[in-house]
Amino acid sequence: MAIRNIRKIGDSILTKVSKEVKQADDKLLELIDDMLDTMYDADGVGLAAPQVGILKRVIVIDVSEERNKPIVLINPEIIETSGCQIGEEGCLSVPGKVGVVERPNYVKVKAYDRNMKEFVIEGTELLARALCHEIDHLNGILYVDKVTGELKNVLDDKDAGEDD
Repeated sequence: MAIRNIRKIGDSILTKVSKEVKQADDKLLELIDDMLDTMYDADGVGLAAPQVGILKRVIVIDVSEERNKPIVLINPEIIETSGCQIGEEGCLSVPGKVGVVERPNYVKVKAYDRNMKEFVIEGTELLARALCHEIDHLNGILYVDKVTGELKNVLDDKDAGEDD
């Protein structure tokens, strides 16, 4: 397991559509483990394979407070959404910035686990937001493409003494 370099906005790989995963092999399992290590090291709640330079439809998410409940999704597909939430998002590929994005408040996603066993996951609030955000990455979409208004510098908020 290793920490991989996170690609930043402006890197063309972040605007490309990822390829479907056909089978889980040792290389894919290593990618998943590296993505989890990288996400936790960067204090993120989600990471998509294109963010580490790999155009495969793989995402990892952990929205738990304990940071010990990783979710691995291979070839995720949103099959249902409802409701609406509007809130600030950030991204490991857009460091130091946040912006307001509208997302569904509920999503149902069909995906495969690391053993290529199909499953369905449902999420609300932060999990719903993370699922949509990371699946967007697989389609070459960054949250900045969906921001309402201007991006804010996270450091400006901290300098002003505002709490997140």
